[in-house]
Amino acid sequence: MNLPTNSLLLRIYIGEADRFEGKPLYEAIVLKARENGLAGATVLRGPMGFGAASRIHTAKILRLSDDLPTVIEIVDKPERIEGFLTIVESMVDGGLVTVEEIHVLHYRSHRATR
Repeated sequence: MNLPTNSLLLRIYIGEADRFEGKPLYEAIVLKARENGLAGATVLRGPMGFGAASRIHTAKILRLSDDLPTVIEIVDKPERIEGFLTIVESMVDGGLVTVEEIHVLHYRSHRATR
């Protein structure tokens, strides 16, 4: 798959404990993105953060949280990201969803080792 130089970055900020149909929400979103043929997705786990409720979530040993900040990043063509947004809207109850225009330098898989 080739990505155009001008693509979109979809970022979904949620909590690690958020769920969708019995599984972690981040996992459900990544699987749905793959099912819909998006170019790729990455899940990032944050060591500390807070959201709309201003509740601190941290990985510090004395305040160990099982709901750390989690970000899902998906890059693809504008029309594919825009189409996927309706799916995301139906899956995410709370959190933050952003879309940014980006400039793709390259997108390719690792070369096979010889």
